[in-house]
Amino acid sequence: MSRIIAGAAGGTTLAGVPGSLTRPTTDRVKEALFSRLDAFEVISDARVLDLYAGSGSLGVESASRGAAGVDLVEFAAKASEVCQRNADLINTVLRRKVVSVHRSKVESFLERAGEGTRWDLVFLDPPYPLEEDALAAVLAKLLPHLAEGAVVVVERSARTPEPSWPEGLERFAEKKYGETRLWFAEPGVPADEAAGDAGE
Repeated sequence: MSRIIAGAAGGTTLAGVPGSLTRPTTDRVKEALFSRLDAFEVISDARVLDLYAGSGSLGVESASRGAAGVDLVEFAAKASEVCQRNADLINTVLRRKVVSVHRSKVESFLERAGEGTRWDLVFLDPPYPLEEDALAAVLAKLLPHLAEGAVVVVERSARTPEPSWPEGLERFAEKKYGETRLWFAEPGVPADEAAGDAGE
């Protein structure tokens, strides 16, 4: 059973998704991931997006640790219901609505997002069968919605190749934990801005 590791709701047990269609992030990987994110100082007051949210454990962990707002995006009916239960749990603990649940396909959600919508921290933990070109397409749709200095975390099987990053999104770190590999990326500096800085 997964739990919230730290923050205002630390120790709270989370609901899990029944069956084997989702692959929850283990507490060991989650603890290591959030330790790194704490070091990056990207969680406090962040706008967080959890795509392919499953039970929503990464998003609600962010809320517990001080994120300003969290969007959980999950299409599967059972998983979306569990996301809502976990969102209600953390919102009750925090005594305000921090976490919102969106039952939607990831691609559709990003297409509907307003032009000015930006997130500071994004988690993607897609199902293993998702093809690499489909993941690349999602990353391309996500790119315009990344705030300056945003961090994108992609969780995949250790046996899958590195994601194909769209132009403008650059990998800056990776870490393997057993059968899981985490990729960290950030928006790159646009070429015209980089050229301007070089000329100063």
